[in-house]
Amino acid sequence: MSQDDSSNENNKSKIRSLLVMAAADGAFTTDEVQMLALRAERWGLSDSEFAEALSYATSTDAQIFIPDSRPECLNLLRHLLEVMAADGKLTDSEKMLFARAAGKMDLPMEDIDKLIDTMLN
Repeated sequence: MSQDDSSNENNKSKIRSLLVMAAADGAFTTDEVQMLALRAERWGLSDSEFAEALSYATSTDAQIFIPDSRPECLNLLRHLLEVMAADGKLTDSEKMLFARAAGKMDLPMEDIDKLIDTMLN
């Protein structure tokens, strides 16, 4: 797989994960979908790839993809927090999904706390 193909697959995985978070509270808001559509475009995904990711996010087997490296994990967590805040509400289902994803990443709690503090300030 070429680096471009690998990058595109990583971007598709990230957008799927962000859409899974947006769907966690049971509804997509216009702000969430617009933000993620713009992000998908910026990351070079086509409209059909975004639609495919949107469909995946609402499927029963949808899950957040956990990256391999620490920097990619922290980057994904930052993006997940942005999606959680996009509609102005933090629901329990979003918080639980974030906690499960962060737990699977095996990151030090201090790194996660620092990220959350940075995003809130």
